[in-house]
Amino acid sequence: MSRWHELTGGTSGRDYAERFAALARSGKDMHGEARLCAALVPEGARVLDAGCGTGRVMIRLAELGYDCTGVDLDASMLAVARRQAPELPWFQADLTEFEPGELGVPAGFDLVVAAGNIFPLLAPGTEAAVAGRLAAALRPGGLLVAGFGLDEAHLPVPPGITLPEYDDCCAAAGLTLVDRFATWDADPYDGGGYAVSVHRR
Repeated sequence: MSRWHELTGGTSGRDYAERFAALARSGKDMHGEARLCAALVPEGARVLDAGCGTGRVMIRLAELGYDCTGVDLDASMLAVARRQAPELPWFQADLTEFEPGELGVPAGFDLVVAAGNIFPLLAPGTEAAVAGRLAAALRPGGLLVAGFGLDEAHLPVPPGITLPEYDDCCAAAGLTLVDRFATWDADPYDGGGYAVSVHRR
């Protein structure tokens, strides 16, 4: 069982969406992830939102002209995403077993984005398998960008993966680190408790 499911029971979609809606109403910028993705690949590129949740990032990328596909295991989160953007392709799938072809979606994505602490909230021991699945979904030269917390101040659970461990998972999947930031606004990484990593296949 994933740490996310242990934390939420798979029923938190509506509450999660409302929390972000409240932040947006307060004037907080909610589109840093989409902005960074848009800086990495050109408009029209194929993007896989792995662990898409309620769709906040993917819906914005679709508005910006990207060809997006969303995948998540949590049905409550996907229900929100489908209500907000029924025209977009949302799939329920376990990232540890993810095969785009089985969903009727061709592999060869230009970019895979894993925002929202996806890797620390996986079932312990499955991180390498997920990195391998996401790498396999990329075209040669495609990018995996993942942002997640590294300490208790940036996570809802105790830390589950270090940056060196994540890099090792990516290397084993045939990915090479090309950039690392401290935020989705591309601030330089300073060794702090949150990192956004960009790896290339």
